[in-house]
Amino acid sequence: MANNEWLSEVRSMVGREYGRIYAWDEVNPAMVRQWCEVMGVENPLYTDPEYAVQTEFEGMVAPPAMLQAWCLEGLHMNNYPPGSTDENPYGVLKLIEAQGYPAVVAVNSELSFDRYVKMGERLYYTTRFADMGEEKTTGLGAGFFVTLIQTFYSEAPDKERLKGKEDEKVGELLFRVFKFKPAQRPKSEAKKDDQGQEEKKAEKPAIKRPKPGISDDTRFFWDGCEAGELRVQHCKCCDKLQHPPAPVCVHCQSFELDYKVASGKGELYSFVVMHYPVVPPFEHPNPIGLIQLDEGVRMPVGLTGVDPEALQNGEVKIGQRMQVEFQTFDDELTLPLFRPVDA
Repeated sequence: MANNEWLSEVRSMVGREYGRIYAWDEVNPAMVRQWCEVMGVENPLYTDPEYAVQTEFEGMVAPPAMLQAWCLEGLHMNNYPPGSTDENPYGVLKLIEAQGYPAVVAVNSELSFDRYVKMGERLYYTTRFADMGEEKTTGLGAGFFVTLIQTFYSEAPDKERLKGKEDEKVGELLFRVFKFKPAQRPKSEAKKDDQGQEEKKAEKPAIKRPKPGISDDTRFFWDGCEAGELRVQHCKCCDKLQHPPAPVCVHCQSFELDYKVASGKGELYSFVVMHYPVVPPFEHPNPIGLIQLDEGVRMPVGLTGVDPEALQNGEVKIGQRMQVEFQTFDDELTLPLFRPVDA
């Protein structure tokens, strides 16, 4: 059990609210446009002033999901604007760590919105240490769930403040982590037979790749993989493509859907090299790419013929031409992987 003395100290901090962290910039069209380009968002309410002025908002607003981005410190850690607090709201995690709970894993994050934020507003947030649960034992180990809540506000202009207007809450971010002591796996001792000889361990069955969940909406895609075709969902009404498959067209909400066979060619739009956790039977490190198909849609896939180090040191770059390659695993599962194409 955890020591009651230090636990009491930490629990006494529950409810504590830390000072403000300001945004470096006011909400502005340039950052909104760049965010929308990166995320693939095409809503004219965010980027088209002529369209936005005719809406109930009477001008462009920022995407709600962008809320947290406004108050980030940027490239350098803890590089916050003047006026921001020096208090560390994550100090409670250091206190728990000092008691022998060094590991941390993010459990969940919930972002909620009170209203859209408009161009020219300046945001800040405060952090509240909301809760620390009882000690729990999980598959990762024993530890504590810690909940922090960041509340985002729009700062009232000085002229409005003189008239009595207060800062307005615009959203909230709940962030929960598990601070734990990694479980110690007992070392297995070799068993011996009646003659004192060590018994041979039974061979473990080979781990197979997990099969995808197949529904009526996605069956055409997996049937295409078996046939060596890269099939992309197509709307008969608006003639647009979409991926991943869905029961309705995301562009016009039509239910009249079929598919088209893509060329299997595209370029590397983004990538990540997964180092941890090690999940057999996948490669380790495991390179995963986001491919921009020549037909216009993006598809997350496994990469083949790629040295993870080549991705990290820039030998394989964003924009690299890629080609689909179908590979069959465990004699039953065919997947589309993408391989770089030499210039």
